[in-house]
Amino acid sequence: MRTYLLSALAATLFFCLPSAGHAQRALDSVMPLRGFCIDAPRPDGLDSFVRFINEELAPRKVNTLFLLVDYHYQFKTHPELTDSFALSAADAKKIVKACAQHSIRIIPQINLLGHQGWEEHPGKLLQAYPEFDETPWVKNPEKYVWPNADNLYCRSYCPLHPKVHEVLFAVIDELCDAFESTAFHGGMDEVFYLGESKCPRCGGQDPAVLFAGEVRTIHDHLAQKGRELWIWGDRLIDGKTTGIGMWEASYNNSYRAVDLIPKDVVICDWHYERPDKTAIYFAMKGFRVVTCPWRNSESGIAQVDDMIRFRDGSTKEMKPRFYGIVETTWSQTRFFLNGYYGSSNGAGNSSNTGNGNGTTANGAPRPTAWKCFRDVFQRIDSLGN
Repeated sequence: MRTYLLSALAATLFFCLPSAGHAQRALDSVMPLRGFCIDAPRPDGLDSFVRFINEELAPRKVNTLFLLVDYHYQFKTHPELTDSFALSAADAKKIVKACAQHSIRIIPQINLLGHQGWEEHPGKLLQAYPEFDETPWVKNPEKYVWPNADNLYCRSYCPLHPKVHEVLFAVIDELCDAFESTAFHGGMDEVFYLGESKCPRCGGQDPAVLFAGEVRTIHDHLAQKGRELWIWGDRLIDGKTTGIGMWEASYNNSYRAVDLIPKDVVICDWHYERPDKTAIYFAMKGFRVVTCPWRNSESGIAQVDDMIRFRDGSTKEMKPRFYGIVETTWSQTRFFLNGYYGSSNGAGNSSNTGNGNGTTANGAPRPTAWKCFRDVFQRIDSLGN
């Protein structure tokens, strides 16, 4: 009996780990998409960022760069939307050149629908076009706190405003042209305001239909120029039934949009503290999906191993849908690079909690995006040659 139990345990452990044969396979067949997601650098940090691409991303065989630009670009079509510290067209070409040398695909992002600002501060779109606001009656507090009576986290634009897409399409096209991109990331995460009862256009409408309509509108515009749409996946997960919650999933019924949007939209499935297996859900719905860790190395490594298992254990129809891994950062580029190179501990980076000396309040090592980046890609590098 003891021998049988030991044999059974060994077999279980074997099937719970990626097989040794992966080391002999080409990395592209094991993990097709190996991505890195970061804010666009400020102009004075551009050279440091290009050096990071050449010296850190390329050797790790990163093949996709998600660049969170939003309005930090000097738009010619709508200069009123250009934010401070904006990159020029020439700056963009420096990034394009560096990525092209290493066959790294650039996917720029502008946050669409939600995240139209941050806490009490409206973003450039709503500053320039306040008529696009989904909830103009919600006043900005002098000091932001969460939770609050208005359920204000970030504002949304109204997807049914007759002029909003005219503006958005222009800047989306200009940004994609500047970065010579064949795909665009539309964000669309953490949308808390949608179909609000006081909105004269979409009040009382089904949030799932509204969300899906906006996805399809952006998707169809991009498709005219042969470009893909990528979005974050949280609004397509039922937060209540799964227990995943209101941040990494939806509480306002937008999740039913998963059956209403085009299947060639690529889903970025993010879970930062626990490696929830929702990539399977999206793949079974017919989407290509990438899993996105952040600063928890243990969870990030588990997500890499999960992606390998999902690909290995799938039918030939399902396997290509498990597309890969995208490491996220969620800080200004300079803070990430300072932490990565050890010139600081990411001081000023509100996305990393700690006491400023690299440890948490109880003295434990502080989880950071740069450590997770190293650990995740060390794990990926071990999978192929």
